Amino acid sequence: MTKPKIYSMSFASVYPHYITKAEKKGRTKSEVDEIIRWLTGYSQEDLETKIENQTDFETFFSEAPKLNPSRTLIKGVICGIRVENIEEPLMQEIRYLDKLIDELAKGKAMEKILRK
Repeated sequence: MTKPKIYSMSFASVYPHYITKAEKKGRTKSEVDEIIRWLTGYSQEDLETKIENQTDFETFFSEAPKLNPSRTLIKGVICGIRVENIEEPLMQEIRYLDKLIDELAKGKAMEKILRK
C-alpha cells in the first residue's frame, strides 16, 4: 500500500496555510506556533529549523521530542473523519494538528485548545 501524499510533503509547505487560516479569524502566528509546540514538544527554535529544512510530515512527527499525552483528548471531525477513530498513527497526528488549528480559527480559547 502506498503512503498518503501528505507524509512526504514538507511541513513548511502547509505551515503558511495554518497561519493564514488563523490570521483570517483574528488569531496569530504565535498562537499557531504554541499549538504546534504543545502537540509535538518542539522548542520554537527547533520548530523554525524544521520549517527551514523543509522537513516532511513523516519526519516532523517521528522526530517530535515529546508528543503531548493530552492529545488523545482531541475529539471531533476534521475532513469528514472523526480524529479519534483514525487507525493510522501518523495520519492521526496530522489530523490532531489540523483539528487544533481549526479550533483556533473558530475562536476557541487557547486553554481549551491545549486541553488544560
